[in-house]
Amino acid sequence: MTLSVKQPVFICLFLLNILACKDKSNNPTSDSINAIDLKRGDIVLCGSGENQFGNVVFETSCSDLVKTNFNLAMALLHSFEYDEAEKVFAKVIDAQNDCAMAYWGVAMANFHPLWTPPTQAELEKGAKAIAIAQSLNNKSKRESDYIDAIGVFYKDWNTTTHLSRSLKFEKAMEKLHADNPEDKEAAIFYALALDGASDPTDKTYSKQKKAGELLHTAYANEASHPGIIHYIIHSYDSPELAQQALAEARKYASIAPSSAHAQHMPSHIFTRLGLWDESITSNLQSIDAAKCYAENTGMAGHYDEEFHAMDYLVYAYLQKGQNELAKERAEELKGLDKLNVINFKEAYSFAAIPARYVLENKMWKEASTLKAYPENFPWEKFPWQNAIIHFTRLLGFVHLDNNASALDELNNLIALSDTLTKQKDNYKANQVQIQIKAGEAWILFKEGRMKEALDLMKQAAVMEEKTQKHPVTPGEVVPARELLGDMLAEMGQYEKALESYEADLKDHPNRFNGLYGAGAAAEKMHDIVKAKKYYEQLISITDPKTSKRTELDHVRKFLARSE
Repeated sequence: MTLSVKQPVFICLFLLNILACKDKSNNPTSDSINAIDLKRGDIVLCGSGENQFGNVVFETSCSDLVKTNFNLAMALLHSFEYDEAEKVFAKVIDAQNDCAMAYWGVAMANFHPLWTPPTQAELEKGAKAIAIAQSLNNKSKRESDYIDAIGVFYKDWNTTTHLSRSLKFEKAMEKLHADNPEDKEAAIFYALALDGASDPTDKTYSKQKKAGELLHTAYANEASHPGIIHYIIHSYDSPELAQQALAEARKYASIAPSSAHAQHMPSHIFTRLGLWDESITSNLQSIDAAKCYAENTGMAGHYDEEFHAMDYLVYAYLQKGQNELAKERAEELKGLDKLNVINFKEAYSFAAIPARYVLENKMWKEASTLKAYPENFPWEKFPWQNAIIHFTRLLGFVHLDNNASALDELNNLIALSDTLTKQKDNYKANQVQIQIKAGEAWILFKEGRMKEALDLMKQAAVMEEKTQKHPVTPGEVVPARELLGDMLAEMGQYEKALESYEADLKDHPNRFNGLYGAGAAAEKMHDIVKAKKYYEQLISITDPKTSKRTELDHVRKFLARSE
């Protein structure tokens, strides 16, 4: 193994210790295993019966005595139950410490390619596990290839970028798949690698489509494999492709009923297609599973999957006009400040949920005074999420005709974008740039500089449409194209406003404000047919018993007059 001289000294010593022991005994020493600091303990189940995480059969050269646990760990890994997967891989190592693929599993459990990049501690753990796996002799050529593939991701982790290593992992998995065409797990992990290394600005979705094709081929005879169905959903998590994963989305939760993430994941597709009732059901189940998991593991705080599901749930409630239910969750969020870990998913939920509630309802006074909560949360570590709060305030101040305060918030957004640029987080910096352009456009609009305002708002919309959304979010707090429609409507340019709403509804089907905006613009144009079309669609997705949106009163009166 080639080591970077810049790697931490303790890792170098750790690796040298393994190499020194190799000639004496091929089995790793207790010290080298202990140095990995494996997560341990009994697996937590929030369900009953067998196959609570789906069925996976992964052939290895390890003893038959560890086969059952190894396959369970694989099923957990495929549903992103990373902590539980590592615990089961640790059980395999305890039972057979020369099972090379168990160390590979530990490294995979600390990779999580579709979430945020691994922390330094996770990178160190993965590097140690792979070092042991590579030192063992009793493994097949196929197993060596699996180990070396993830090994390229951990190699020189502190001197290279996450993206560059993800791309190397993708290439390594491509070769492994080509060399082992009958190995379905190779195809599945290659598909995952493609999704993890995809370019968020590639609106042709070339890698995602390739991943989806691989997975659909493997799916024919593996209907209960959690990885196949899970990664199909991720591969097609875009407006253009979502329909291709609807059948899988409706099945995934039943395949892995004990996984909070598996309960939530279908709502990615439901959200893309505007299927709000199904999204609500999915995320309520996920929240229950997350609470069960936190309780049964004795967590000191709340499980981050609870926050993730709650954001999607509130988004769905708002699209159905169910303000009371959305408000209940926003208020509940304030009591969830006791956290098990602090990470990007929690930060996003804390920022997005209250922002969505006030922006979707155009509660401008409340938007202008929105505060980051919890106050003791390390918001400085999450500039992208923090920007949501400032963007919400900006829009609030603008609509209250307080451009001076709006300009202050614009400067806050610029500073946060600069921070992300310095961190070389280009994707998130670009997301904040979209907010900057949209915010500046509305400030110019209020100053009466209409042409400049429209030019900037159109630029923001184009930028947003050229970039894929992050998996952490069900969607932007307000789509830029919808904001453009709002601006055009306020200018009295109803025909262009309608065009903007209609374009946005293609990417964000069944959005409450998009449908209402389109109907209202058509009504102003005296296009009764289109107004009726969008108003009827809005009525079809809302529940008159649970929705108190005042817009619906106008819609019902219009439809009654149109009979």
